[in-house]
Amino acid sequence: MDHGGSLERARALFPNAPEPYVDLSTGINPHSYPLFNLPATALTRLPETARLHTLKEVAAAAYEAAGAGNVCAAPGTQILLPVVASLAPPGRARVLAPTYAEHARAARIVGHQVEQVATLDALEEADLAVVVNPNNPDGRIISSGRLLALASKMRARGGLLVVDEAFMDVGPRAESMAGHVEEGGMVVLRSFGKFFGLAGIRLGFALADPATATRLEAQLGPWAVSGPAVEYGIAALADSDWQEAMRGRLAGEAARLDTLFSRFDVPVVGGTTLYRYIEFSGARRLFHALGEKGIVLRHFHDRPNALRAGLPASHEEWERLGAALAEWRSESPDQAEEMPA
Repeated sequence: MDHGGSLERARALFPNAPEPYVDLSTGINPHSYPLFNLPATALTRLPETARLHTLKEVAAAAYEAAGAGNVCAAPGTQILLPVVASLAPPGRARVLAPTYAEHARAARIVGHQVEQVATLDALEEADLAVVVNPNNPDGRIISSGRLLALASKMRARGGLLVVDEAFMDVGPRAESMAGHVEEGGMVVLRSFGKFFGLAGIRLGFALADPATATRLEAQLGPWAVSGPAVEYGIAALADSDWQEAMRGRLAGEAARLDTLFSRFDVPVVGGTTLYRYIEFSGARRLFHALGEKGIVLRHFHDRPNALRAGLPASHEEWERLGAALAEWRSESPDQAEEMPA
């Protein structure tokens, strides 16, 4: 399954493209949290329980959960998907779609019958309901009020609501459900690597009531999170000054990207400040035209008119993107052959 971010796949699709590639196919912050020297013990010893507890305390504060007891730390949220889905006995799983495809796959792995639905109301009768908020890839936001109402209805009938807030670090924080997990019947997922630009660290969190968080930890087992991930998580999640400054920077760069696309009649119709969502009939042609120039966007086999574009990382990448868009736009329709995505 293609999730973007693979230079090997980019080389296979565009073998004659100039390198280095400008990889805009992910929603990962191109301006990562500053690297620092780790203590040697982070690499030479198993993580201490006390240090992991500090990580959970810092994460609870950053995400506005009640406390460390509401936090399960994991080596990335991806590994949590089937574990969380298994909290509900095999039954009817419904995913608010279109969205990140791994939720449906994870639910099937643990025995659920999965249906992708288009409205929030359609989730009410599910045993397991999944909402990605902000949504990937279009940035749709579901208000916390509506999600709380859904959670209440599901909790009354023993269902489980999973809210994937992988991009909530750059979303409207008032709509986060992290502060409500104490009520039960709900798991909120938070990604570390996307906003902090450290995807290779492999760190993520499930936020839930204490009994559920403990159950998840037991399934992951001891030392699930590496020593380096613990140290980077503690430092970055506690650095509120960096976070606020970065949110401002990303907002400015997302606006700059919108302006650049608009200049060449590429319509941005949604997204977050980490990625922009494009939808128009020329999407396939644009994907291939930019790819041949070594600039890789995220395309979708089931939505040929849609693209997602992350932020360029440097002045050089911005210049390459602008030049490639200008060349693409200058081509007349009869010269620009539509190619399959």
